[in-house]
Amino acid sequence: MNMMMFPKMLSSHDEGWKWLADIHPSVARVFALYVVPMAMIPPAMVLYAVSAYGDRFLTPISMRNAWAMAILFYACELLAVPVMAAVIQRLGSIVDARPTYHDAFAFSAAVPTPLWLSPLALFVPSLPLMGMAMTVALFISGVLIYRGSYQLCHLSSESQSKILSGAILAAGLVGWVSLMIIAFVSWGWVVS
Repeated sequence: MNMMMFPKMLSSHDEGWKWLADIHPSVARVFALYVVPMAMIPPAMVLYAVSAYGDRFLTPISMRNAWAMAILFYACELLAVPVMAAVIQRLGSIVDARPTYHDAFAFSAAVPTPLWLSPLALFVPSLPLMGMAMTVALFISGVLIYRGSYQLCHLSSESQSKILSGAILAAGLVGWVSLMIIAFVSWGWVVS
């Protein structure tokens, strides 16, 4: 995927999303060349934060425990993308659309990009900055869902796009909250 297309994906129902549909990358290729490296950013940044300033910023934990937590979170992220693709494919029926799994997978791989990039804020040891970065990432992901659902399902009206994007956003938030619960439970496990 071309990172330069994301501004176009944010500003248009068509331009950046049409590009993604036109290049038609395989599910395996998107997973291996985009999802796998992008999903590595959050756990890598947590490992960095623990090693760089963990005792000042977070509850001190050993690097061994941090690695266990990072691996668990990474595996959950990798599992979340194909699961969300299947959910998105089924949610299309709300507006009488049936996107292919391939298109739903590309969509579910593109949308969390801001969420994968937001942990880069951990380079600065500031909880308020991290909170702002996560909030902005959630907002941008919501915009990507709204803009992309129109192209993904070849919808004919704006109202259909609003209904579908609301359903996808709700499902995505459930997935995101589940990942956060896993992160906090594993954090609690390693510090106890």
